[in-house]
Amino acid sequence: MGIQEIEIKGFRSLRDVRWKPGRLNVLIGQNGSGKSNLLRTFELLEGAVAGQLPVEILNEGGIAPLLWDGKEREIYWRIATNGRDQDLIYELSLRQLGKTSSYRVERETLQGKSTLISRSASGKALLIDSDGHEKTLTVDEEHPALSFAFEGIAEPNIVDLRDRISEWTVYNNLQVDRDAQVRQPTIARFEKHLAANGQNLIPVLHTLYSEDRAFMDTVNGAMIAAFGPDYEGLFFSPVADQRIQLRVGWKHLNTKQSASSLSDGTLRFLMLVAILANPEPGDLIAIDEPETGLHPRMFSIIAELALDAAERTQVILTTHSPQFLDGFRDELPTTTVAELVEGETQLSVLYGEDLKLWLTRYSLGELYVSGQLEALV
Repeated sequence: MGIQEIEIKGFRSLRDVRWKPGRLNVLIGQNGSGKSNLLRTFELLEGAVAGQLPVEILNEGGIAPLLWDGKEREIYWRIATNGRDQDLIYELSLRQLGKTSSYRVERETLQGKSTLISRSASGKALLIDSDGHEKTLTVDEEHPALSFAFEGIAEPNIVDLRDRISEWTVYNNLQVDRDAQVRQPTIARFEKHLAANGQNLIPVLHTLYSEDRAFMDTVNGAMIAAFGPDYEGLFFSPVADQRIQLRVGWKHLNTKQSASSLSDGTLRFLMLVAILANPEPGDLIAIDEPETGLHPRMFSIIAELALDAAERTQVILTTHSPQFLDGFRDELPTTTVAELVEGETQLSVLYGEDLKLWLTRYSLGELYVSGQLEALV
């Protein structure tokens, strides 16, 4: 699964880019080079198939601020991926209405061995299953047809693609401040995936740590690697009203440390471990600057967890840290350089032999600091 290739036109600084990500990706580049715009693309597409596109666009101030340099009138996405039994190409374009902040879905197609979805600006979408059965769906001009339930269409590739994209998660706002919800007792409930802001960390850890021995071993191993052998384990103490509190045990302390008193870095580290060690992640996870707030000794631990996670999902990481890049010395991720050239983002993937030749002399982080990575593209 995962994205084989994505094409983006007209969206913020991504005027016209194509990108072929690998299973594990590290995206580097200067501030303002367009890395965040790429992650925002994944958020918008996830929101689109979940039925939240009008809300997402409204939260941005309408479509006008999303258009490249105020000159483009259309945003276009094309995703190549693999379905259950065939390769798929999904296309979606949004067009500005006049000079307003409103938009409509201009075109939407899903192409496999044959056409599965065909939709134009008319508001009618034709859905076709692999047996040739057709259904015409009347859709709101602000919603993609992929966001609707397809009653009467027995085409697993359509439903599967919708479900996969709706599970994409971009982590760019993990909240660990002193007033964050994650520091408070929470109702015990079954949850297996960390929310984009990380505030359901306690029920996720409680669920997975309690029922999955491999996950518990991974968490404990990561905590020992980060904090040393004094780490004892995670505990979930019951408090009033069916609530539980996360506590960390240390061998030299009689009192276990509650989430309210954990450092920002410790909480953020636990969030990253919960994301990357998840035994059943969604189809794509992206983490913006995972090194933020962490001690450098934790970088190689996160890199190792990311390598392992890429066996189960597609992983995209952005970073500014040469030390974090050096955590991947033994097994290199797909490394992509983002550059802003005349107001347009350019994405360049560094491939095999050229990169390996340089890495015999320098680490990936040293190349980044020296500017030699850009010279390789």
